[in-house]
Amino acid sequence: MPTRRELLILAGLPALAAKLPNHTLSAGDAKLTREPFGDLRIYFDGATEQVRSMTAGSLLLKPGMTPHAPHRHPEEEFMVITEGAGEISLDGKIFKAGPGSMMYCAAGRLHGIVNTGKTPLLFYFYKWKV
Repeated sequence: MPTRRELLILAGLPALAAKLPNHTLSAGDAKLTREPFGDLRIYFDGATEQVRSMTAGSLLLKPGMTPHAPHRHPEEEFMVITEGAGEISLDGKIFKAGPGSMMYCAAGRLHGIVNTGKTPLLFYFYKWKV
């Protein structure tokens, strides 16, 4: 069932939909989902004053795992690796990634990540649609 905000946006009234508040969250405050591939945290998810849809989260990816096969979605995305080692696929090319690595992927482009290390890989992601 669509949320009130989604119904307002579908009706062409995004200005009336609730916007993300100015706020600071710790990892313990984020919405945690324990998936077979690792711990997914969503810190923020919703409209802002600048964009129709914003999602900010993190994934602690288990060794040897991927959250899903390379995929496409309508949002642009940044990904920042803070711990561990892995490979990011972007438009069919493979890039080694470790702490300090950052990926940008335009909307609709093929991308994915795999933990190739022996320890968990932690990355933060930010996706948005204007």
